[in-house]
Amino acid sequence: MTRVTESNLSVVNRQLEQRTPQEIIRWAHEKFGKRLAVLSAMQEAGCTICHMVAQLGLQNDVDVLFVDTGVNFPETLETIERIRREYGLNVISLKPARTMAEQTRDEGVLYLSKEGQKRCCELRKKEPLKQIIGKYDALIGSLRRGEGGKRSSVPVLALDTELNLLRVHPIFNMSREEMEQYIAANNVIVNPLHAQGYPTISCNRCTTPVLPGEPERAGRWRHLENETVYCAINPTDRKREDDGEEEHILMDAETVQRIVDFSI
Repeated sequence: MTRVTESNLSVVNRQLEQRTPQEIIRWAHEKFGKRLAVLSAMQEAGCTICHMVAQLGLQNDVDVLFVDTGVNFPETLETIERIRREYGLNVISLKPARTMAEQTRDEGVLYLSKEGQKRCCELRKKEPLKQIIGKYDALIGSLRRGEGGKRSSVPVLALDTELNLLRVHPIFNMSREEMEQYIAANNVIVNPLHAQGYPTISCNRCTTPVLPGEPERAGRWRHLENETVYCAINPTDRKREDDGEEEHILMDAETVQRIVDFSI
């Protein structure tokens, strides 16, 4: 196996930054084939990615992964069914080992404290995603630099050392206005909760609507006074401990060669 570091990706990232989201998705499909998947929480950005994948005719090759925490809003689950039915995409639900009732019985109501929230997200979001380790070489995500915070410098290609794969961010440079224009022009399926004051959506226990003038993510973990902003399912959002060694993932040499031999 060959080590892949951020330094290895720097040239490819610079080249991909000049491409459209559709071109980046097509590039990723050409490089990874059926070992490429989309990770979507069925929010506006993720639904935009699903529409692009369907429009490119990649339904038979690219799975869509949804982490079903067991406490999602009904509107989110309805959005999944529409994506399956109308776009013909294979949406795979990844579930925690225990139901929320079982988890609460064993560990109490975790999400009421900052440390408990971290534990809850670990159990209900990060652990289910580990089911895919070894199945995919790359995951398409929907992070945008316009979201600010830790995402303000998200690269097109990023390492995910926990899952040992690449994260691909085709709409990294798309503004909210551009995304909304794309959604309107293409009649993209979107989660109905967005029209009810939810700019971001996750579990029903920890997501509330946002008032005019509040930050987009003000409705996430509001009961924790916004000390928590991210669930850390995306490596870009996680704080890395600097141990002096450059982060890396391991891939077979042929796949690495396909990545670094840029073509589109």
